Amino acid sequence: MSTPLGPAFWRLYTASAASNLADGVIRVALPLLAATLTRDPVQVAALSSLAFLPWLLFALPAGAVVDRVDRKRAMAAANAVRALALGGLAVTALTGTTSLAALYAVAFTIGVAETFYDSAARAMLPQVVAREQLDRGNGLLTTAEEASQGFLGAPLGSLLFALAVAVPLLSTAGGFLLAAVLVLGIAGRHRPARADGPRTTIRRDVAEGVGWLWRHRFLRGLTVVSAGTSLVQSTTTGVLVLYALDDLGVSEAGYGLLLTASGVGAVLGGLAAAPLAGRIGRTATLVAGSVIAALATVGMAATGNAVVAGVLYGAGAAGVMFWNVLTMSLRQALIPEALFGRVQGGYRTLVWGGIPLGALAGGLLADATSVPTVFAVSGAGLLVLSLVLWRLLAVHRDLVATAFAADPQPAAV
Repeated sequence: MSTPLGPAFWRLYTASAASNLADGVIRVALPLLAATLTRDPVQVAALSSLAFLPWLLFALPAGAVVDRVDRKRAMAAANAVRALALGGLAVTALTGTTSLAALYAVAFTIGVAETFYDSAARAMLPQVVAREQLDRGNGLLTTAEEASQGFLGAPLGSLLFALAVAVPLLSTAGGFLLAAVLVLGIAGRHRPARADGPRTTIRRDVAEGVGWLWRHRFLRGLTVVSAGTSLVQSTTTGVLVLYALDDLGVSEAGYGLLLTASGVGAVLGGLAAAPLAGRIGRTATLVAGSVIAALATVGMAATGNAVVAGVLYGAGAAGVMFWNVLTMSLRQALIPEALFGRVQGGYRTLVWGGIPLGALAGGLLADATSVPTVFAVSGAGLLVLSLVLWRLLAVHRDLVATAFAADPQPAAV
């Protein structure tokens, strides 16, 4: 019988679910708002690019800060910033002064706050559960994230947007504030052990984390493969709303349902990842997820049927979740707790930093060819990267197999 995850985990789970529900609503509302201002694929894709650009610029310093402060307070502060930014955008919607410039500024601000929030949330999990529970904890957290964002947040965002543009903006501002209050209710302090030691500079902290990541052969290789996958996969992100509205011919509500299909697939993938890895192995599960995501993306390029596209999008999301759950657990098991924020910052700089570049490239490719072409090119690239991932995991199979052998106690003070 598995060991209970404990009250601290479930409080973190509740706070994350509330935050991700707000995030899911806004991820539907902002592209829909952009589509009311322009149908230019480059300008629409620029919204996704700006939303993820902060990972390229701020992931490293955010990781250094997270390794210095109480991580639950960092999460609360980040959500408060997101609430203020969305409240300001709601004012422009109510006064009829919304512009692409304002939309871009808010997307960028929310992205900056997310670098701190996500870095702190991922670093906090090993402080509240044992190492043997990381797969299960990540599976539950990631499932709640996808259920809140896709299964609940996507249709809710479309519905609220149909009522009035300002409604989803105000609703999500309130949701982020609620999540900030919930996370502060987690008992105890959650500062990393090194945060109570001698102070160093942010620059030195960043260099220490990046240096550790560079010297770790397996994690260095995983970072490179993950960055390539993220860049190729994100070429479809910025033009997804145009794919739904123009190529599939669905309404704004239909766009929300497409994202709901993704949420359903992600929930199933998140729940299945840990049990499947226990049955067929972590390597086989990771490679299978990568191949499924690639084939689903190619399939979306070949269909104009909304139902088929929804099924494929859901299947691809399930494959992505195998990757998200199991690679996160691997990093949490292999990276020292006091270094996690900084090493994760280096990892996310490359992996998430590729998303704005990929989104912009997808917009340019769609402008030069067509939106379905973007999906075809992305799927082909993901299939090649699946082979590279298999080779990396095969070379380091002993390390992957023994990563969870040691089981130190959670490090919360």
